[in-house]
Amino acid sequence: MWLQIVSASPNMANGPAPFSDIGKQAKDLLTKDYNFDHKFTFLVPSPTGLGLTATGVKKDQIFIGDICTQYKNGNTTVDVKVDTYSKYVSKFSCLQVSTKVTVNEIFSSTKAALSFDVPDHKSGKLDVQYLHNHAAINSSIGLNPAPLLEVAATLGDKNLVLGGEIGFDTASASFTRYNAGIGFNKADFSAALILMDKGKALKASYIHSVNPLNGIVVAAEMTHRFSSYENSFTIGSSHAIDPYTRVKTRFSDNGKVAMLCQREWRPKSLITVSAEYDTKAINASPKLGLALALKP
Repeated sequence: MWLQIVSASPNMANGPAPFSDIGKQAKDLLTKDYNFDHKFTFLVPSPTGLGLTATGVKKDQIFIGDICTQYKNGNTTVDVKVDTYSKYVSKFSCLQVSTKVTVNEIFSSTKAALSFDVPDHKSGKLDVQYLHNHAAINSSIGLNPAPLLEVAATLGDKNLVLGGEIGFDTASASFTRYNAGIGFNKADFSAALILMDKGKALKASYIHSVNPLNGIVVAAEMTHRFSSYENSFTIGSSHAIDPYTRVKTRFSDNGKVAMLCQREWRPKSLITVSAEYDTKAINASPKLGLALALKP
């Protein structure tokens, strides 16, 4: 089966999911694996705890690549990523090294992660996650003189989740975000309602497993903006043709229609073809994408 509707985090099967996971299942069905560039991924796992992933993406005439390594030892995981993309360079690419050290069970039910980028000396960040049977708390603080503070929390269980998140920029003494949401999950469907963009918009999402035997799943998202009274929506579906082939479709109110076909041609190795057509732009050519993921 290609998709299972789940609600809890892997560490707390009966506890509430983190706030970022509210509505995530519907969003993943509508957006995940759609790619309109040329992408190649090569994964090399290792039983010794050291893994390697190389990724290359061709966007028009620009090629962006990165190499990621992951080392696991006990409760500690170290991720190092070297890529040719930098958000600080607009015309020329340069090397950027990102490092993240994660320690699980640093305290009971608590995970901490320290991350930083080179050469950005202000990119240091500390993330702490606490998972409980009836609560999930995620916090983040930038490691610089004027840090960005972020806290997200949920209460409930694996079926009903209620939560919110806030972000505060100490440099400007202003809130960067404050959102709230509620999620309801069952074995065959999940629904979510999120008040987002600092209370300026309301998003509702729904995902339903119509036929688990054939892997037929449908999802929808609708957003209402209070200031402009504007409504937007996206609907989509996923269908398992056979145990190794999946087809996804998507339609949005802006007139864009997309389709994806993914084939597992060998264990954990995937080839994905995506296409998107804008029905409101008659003279525009359809967007086509190809993604190849290899895992020996």
